[in-house]
Amino acid sequence: MKKIIFLFFVSLTLLSCSGRQTRKADRCLQQIAEDVNAVGISVAVIRDNQIIYTGASGLKNIQTEEKLRPSDLMRIASISKSFTATAIMQLYEAGCFDLDDDIGDALGFPVRNPHHPDIPITYRMLLSHTSSLSDKGGYFTLDVIRPEITPDVSGSFNEYAPGTGYQYCNLGFNTLGVLVEIHSSERFDQYIRNNILDPLGVYASFNVNDLDTNRFATLYAFEEGRFVPSPQAYNPRTEEIDNYVEGFSAPVFSPTGGMKINAPDLARHALIQMNDGFFNDTEILSPQSVALMQTPQSPGGRSSEDEACGYGFALERTDKLIEGEIMTGHTGSAYGLYSAMFFQKDKKFGFIVLCNGCDSSLPLRENGFMPVQTDVINALYDIFIR
Repeated sequence: MKKIIFLFFVSLTLLSCSGRQTRKADRCLQQIAEDVNAVGISVAVIRDNQIIYTGASGLKNIQTEEKLRPSDLMRIASISKSFTATAIMQLYEAGCFDLDDDIGDALGFPVRNPHHPDIPITYRMLLSHTSSLSDKGGYFTLDVIRPEITPDVSGSFNEYAPGTGYQYCNLGFNTLGVLVEIHSSERFDQYIRNNILDPLGVYASFNVNDLDTNRFATLYAFEEGRFVPSPQAYNPRTEEIDNYVEGFSAPVFSPTGGMKINAPDLARHALIQMNDGFFNDTEILSPQSVALMQTPQSPGGRSSEDEACGYGFALERTDKLIEGEIMTGHTGSAYGLYSAMFFQKDKKFGFIVLCNGCDSSLPLRENGFMPVQTDVINALYDIFIR
């Protein structure tokens, strides 16, 4: 009887502790939102392989003064690359190509750096931003690297040889989106939905037209001291989709940055990486593919001299975000949004942060991350993990 009473007391204590943590996290979110002048912040916390906390502070829309909720959707910018990389790795597992194959063989036109015309550009290079491709010539169409359309493609390349240097490149991931279509014979947004989102049971899409627009949190750019709405973040691109050509038009959906999702559902996506490709009993990727994605291929990203840090396949490994922890994940920034998805695979914890606008004039923290990313993640770490 005494043992039963003791266990009941312990259970109540744990519940009380969880309640205190939740209240403290709610207060911290509100305080950080004020400190960084954020429109709204939505978060999710993973601990012991479970989503243990979701919260939101601030506004979904300044004009209507509607409060932001964890269930509200945001365009997450470059974290979207991890969905595109997941699709590519699924097709790699299916035997559609080898990671070191020449991408030009599938695209149907040669993709060559004119400074190094004898070196093929591979899937591995695109995934790890080591292809020598550059965004300086634009990245909304592959025409900028097609010799029959653009005779001088040098404007879309760096001078260093493919495979020898790192430069973050959106064009490379829009190219991967086209390759998803070529190898799957399925439109990019539909492949992602059918093979990643639906199996996870999440409400999200690269295609605005698949989603309830009432659930979109307005994104705000900070310009001259005020917040300006960015409706182009949710452009339905109706005309472009009506004239869509599979195997060519994938940049319409922005494989490099166009995923729309909420914080709790993005946490499910992170759990795939934390659990060797599985979410509950659903296999999305093989453990081998997960290991490849998380293994640094170059010292890119916000890495230090630690050899364990660097950029893998659409995932960055860094020791600069939380002192004493090597975290894996990605950030995003576009249209005023700032986002972060980072996890510690071995210790089974992680964080999602979505901010639909903040004072972008604030300097980066010393670790190279935005204040809203750094401050929120470290606060949640202190409350729920440390």
